[in-house]
Amino acid sequence: MANITCSNIVKSYGAFPVIDGLDLSIPDHEFVVFLGPSGCGKSTMLRMIAGLEEVTGGRIEIGGTDVTDMPPGDRGVAMVFQSYALYPHMSVADNITFGLRRQGVSRSEIAPRLEQVADMLGLSPYLDRRPKNLSGGQQQRVAMARAMIKTPKVFLFDEPLSNLDAKLREKLRTEIRKMHLQLKTTTIFVTHDQLEAMTIADRIVLMRDGEIEQMGTPDEIFERPASHFVADFIGTPAMNFIDATIEAGHVARAGSIALSLSPELFPGLVPGQKVELGLRPASMDLAAPDAPNAIGGTVVLVENMGAEGQVITQVDGAEISFVTPQFRQVRAGETVHFALRPDQIHIFDPETGRSLRGV
Repeated sequence: MANITCSNIVKSYGAFPVIDGLDLSIPDHEFVVFLGPSGCGKSTMLRMIAGLEEVTGGRIEIGGTDVTDMPPGDRGVAMVFQSYALYPHMSVADNITFGLRRQGVSRSEIAPRLEQVADMLGLSPYLDRRPKNLSGGQQQRVAMARAMIKTPKVFLFDEPLSNLDAKLREKLRTEIRKMHLQLKTTTIFVTHDQLEAMTIADRIVLMRDGEIEQMGTPDEIFERPASHFVADFIGTPAMNFIDATIEAGHVARAGSIALSLSPELFPGLVPGQKVELGLRPASMDLAAPDAPNAIGGTVVLVENMGAEGQVITQVDGAEISFVTPQFRQVRAGETVHFALRPDQIHIFDPETGRSLRGV
């Protein structure tokens, strides 16, 4: 059992708090991604769990054991860094097994474990090579194998794919997810890439300024963002934000835009209330001018994304984009209409940034 509990965690550098009173519970076998912009505290939090950073205040437990002041080697964790940190003079096999050999594990026990992890990560043909003779993706797999062979209670990944090109990142994302499904080891993965987080996480912990802004499954965070920050950070292309005023009949008005809202989703809205609308480009598509919640705009730019395209329009002097598979029918300069359902509209408090959704 390797559940992780962080209670009232505080981390300060001198008089400057980086994390202040963070609480977090990760169940056994779960794959959790710490996501957020640079400087939000996600890597610091990971390093405190690993024992590489001292905890200023609070308590960290792994499997019910208090590890707050325990040395890293006694915590039962294995960490994969952004830097591969391989020994250049050693073979792949020696790099993978180095930790076990230092612990005095016998060769007869090391051999089958090496064979297992090398086969799982496709490294069997390269065991006799030196790191300089491997690609970046292969070197990162060696670093992963070195962590896996220790059979730890917890895997910790600190932005391990940042140095790889897009195709390799996609491939290794798949391999890491498959590895987790097979081993079922409690895993924490740190990244600033929301696509990585959405594709591999059981749950996402989205951090901001040393605090948890929202925690939930990828679907929950995408479909029900708790704040403007979450809505803006998650999703590509980025969400459109529009200042609006609530009118009678549960309608949000912003210039020529009038959107009917769901009273069930937003029961607390009152006429005259100032709000911020959030419209996801992927939730809108071309529509007839008289369609419910239709918005009319002049096409500024069409971006080909392959199977679909992003259409950037100008509406009342502001840019609003939407995504459609029919983008090849659209030309710059023409007027188009696009629409979305009431249950796909997000509304935020313009002062606090928090979602006004009631259910």
